Amino acid sequence: MRTTLSLDPGLIKELMSLTGAKTKTEAIHLAVSELVRRKKLEGLKALSGKVRLADNWRELEELELKAQATERHARGRR
Repeated sequence: MRTTLSLDPGLIKELMSLTGAKTKTEAIHLAVSELVRRKKLEGLKALSGKVRLADNWRELEELELKAQATERHARGRR
């Protein structure tokens, strides 16, 4: 997508130097991608302590295995 922007030339030069980008477009793309990635990580970090996972997975697994065995057994009797 083509976009016209007014950017500080010194900032773009520094960005290109820091990222090793060969073009302004590549430098901007890298910077925007990194900002998006960091914002997503911030969102995930904000969920810390708010998401509750079942810590009884072994129990749940055993129940599931028993249910599967019962189902197989029932199918075998038909």
